[in-house]
Amino acid sequence: MKGKKKTIALVIYFGLLFLPIYWMINMSLRTNADILASFALFPIDLTFANYIKIFTDASWYSGYINSMIYVSINTLISLATALPAAYAFSRYQFMGDKHLFFWLLTNRMAPAAVFALPFFQLYSALHLIDTHIAVALAHCLFNIPLAVWILEGFMSGIPREIDETAFIDGYSFPRFFITIFIPLIRAGVGVTAFFCFMFSWVELLLARTLTVTDAKPIVATMTRTISATGLDYGLLAAAGVLTIVPGALVIWFVRNYMAKGFALGRV
Repeated sequence: MKGKKKTIALVIYFGLLFLPIYWMINMSLRTNADILASFALFPIDLTFANYIKIFTDASWYSGYINSMIYVSINTLISLATALPAAYAFSRYQFMGDKHLFFWLLTNRMAPAAVFALPFFQLYSALHLIDTHIAVALAHCLFNIPLAVWILEGFMSGIPREIDETAFIDGYSFPRFFITIFIPLIRAGVGVTAFFCFMFSWVELLLARTLTVTDAKPIVATMTRTISATGLDYGLLAAAGVLTIVPGALVIWFVRNYMAKGFALGRV
């Protein structure tokens, strides 16, 4: 009896969890006129016009391309910067290390609106407005502290004797770090890459402030979708469904690493 109750509770929970996603898929397969005309639990007159428009209209599909470019750049920069920084925090003690570590986390806690105007003025002076690198570097302010925090937890779980043994065997630090140490924390690298990717992918304020046309991401394109008749709900729903896909794929590939991250208490 208890097992059946748990099953029913899980079914209800997952039903409520996936209801918004189902409703968005439902709207994406209907015309805007049909959505505004009637309430329907499933599309009666099925149409793929919204998806076709996204894949054929340059203003739409270029938004996905731009997002993938700056998200990839940001993830690579964040990992390349956070890996040695996290190693230093996990292996060495130096003056102010705890305070510096806390200061990094406070940057992650700060709202993006605080940095929007300074970033805009700085990148305007450097002629970086409306470029992929501008958004990628802006997101590093939030992703690098998070990456350092997650990676430091994984690295602290690796015995220091491994480092000492490798150095005794004649390994240089770069060789040891790349060939031995990083493979030992590949779960942490996967989890960190996931969180960096997801934050950069869904962040709106900085992405919209620092781009105009050439590097405009999909999240900014979606906020500017309005016509003479109002919002095109079907088109927005289709764009929302396609926006979920990259995140779902990343979760699928790092799902095992996510479980290890929760077990270590850093996620």
